[in-house]
Amino acid sequence: MERLESLIANGKKLPLTTNVVVDQNAALGLIDELRVAVPEEVRAAKRINSEGERIIEKAQEEAERIVGRAQEQAAFLIDERGLTQAADAESQRIIAEAHADADRIRAGADEYAVGVLEGLEGDVQKTLQSIQKGLNLLDDRRAALVAPPPAAVEPEEFIESDQWDDEAEDAATPART
Repeated sequence: MERLESLIANGKKLPLTTNVVVDQNAALGLIDELRVAVPEEVRAAKRINSEGERIIEKAQEEAERIVGRAQEQAAFLIDERGLTQAADAESQRIIAEAHADADRIRAGADEYAVGVLEGLEGDVQKTLQSIQKGLNLLDDRRAALVAPPPAAVEPEEFIESDQWDDEAEDAATPART
């Protein structure tokens, strides 16, 4: 993206316009590179999502370990004090906490993947707009080359030199289509 922007920024400026001449082969080469890079960004987003799933699985394993420990504690409490209800409540709380942690991690991973993909979409749209501007500039230039030359004017038709300068300036300005 930065190289395409640099190519446009460093293009040869056309006099009396904001347009620039851009090397078509270089621009098309950069566009081809972007086409290759976009799938890589998508793969990166998938890797991020996969990492989030791995974290969720790890959290679930931790939750199961905690539940196992809670069950052991519950058995001890039943044997020692007969507090079955307290043990069940604690294990349910731990399970709910583990599920809430897993949900937060999954939501965070999804948000990050959406952010990456939205940023990529914006970059691609900017690139397409730059390409369209370049194509429009080239179309304008081709149209100016095909346009018929201005009619010849006899010098005696111009009385004031200011009028002659205005006509010369108009002739130098490229035609817009």
